[in-house]
Amino acid sequence: MRRGSSLAAAEEASTIDIRPATTAAPTAPGPWMALGWIVLYFALQAAGSSVLVVLLAIATGHLHDWHGVADFTVRIRETLQQPGMQALLVMLTLGLAAATILWLVWRRSPRLWSLAQPPGFGFVRPSRLGFLALAVVIGLLAPVLGGWLTHWLAQGHPVTQNIQQLGENTPLGWRIPLMLMVASLGPLVEELLFRGVLLSSLQPRWGRFGAAVLSSAVFATAHLPGLNWQVFALPALWLLAMALAWLRLRSGSIWPGVMAHAANNALATAAWFLAAHAG
Repeated sequence: MRRGSSLAAAEEASTIDIRPATTAAPTAPGPWMALGWIVLYFALQAAGSSVLVVLLAIATGHLHDWHGVADFTVRIRETLQQPGMQALLVMLTLGLAAATILWLVWRRSPRLWSLAQPPGFGFVRPSRLGFLALAVVIGLLAPVLGGWLTHWLAQGHPVTQNIQQLGENTPLGWRIPLMLMVASLGPLVEELLFRGVLLSSLQPRWGRFGAAVLSSAVFATAHLPGLNWQVFALPALWLLAMALAWLRLRSGSIWPGVMAHAANNALATAAWFLAAHAG
């Protein structure tokens, strides 16, 4: 009897599936979550700048004895008129918004960062290193060709950008760290949001091309406030975004897009600063 029980137990054990359990494949955040993170990124810059400028005014002694709302506004304006203060405010605001978004996306989807293709975010080595060289070429050509297209569509209307106005009020010594920030941290976060999260969230329904078109349209629209809502800048922004999406999908990595975006921002910012200095 005992032997029979042992045989039965052995047979039962042999039927137990001892294969390792498989984990579900990671999925991209939904489109609404992706759009929410994009809105949050720009909202943090807007709200953060308001809070930080008050803190800077307090730190520099401009708000130690203010009286009333009108006087408060005057003191804030005086703070921003200090040499380099606007550049410092932009760098602090961008740093705060970028750090927050990077942390939120990592916490929500840590497994997607190291996946090459959507739903992954592509923080891996590109399939070919030649894509990095191509990215630099695209990044340097984009502001030249995009600027020509925008001015042609503007038909004589002045084309201005917030960074140009910032350059006019920024000492030369502050322009270099500001340009480095705009050409490094800004492209990293925006590529993650637009060509990482948003592109991946749209592809299951719209396919690669549709996701690239739609995410590029969102990218172009999101940058209109920085161009004072000059809609004739939309085509150039959309074409730039499409080139960045192509780099992301063809290379299997987000880094070529980051490099192209960085080169574009660096050249465009340097041009605006030089124009402001010459003026």
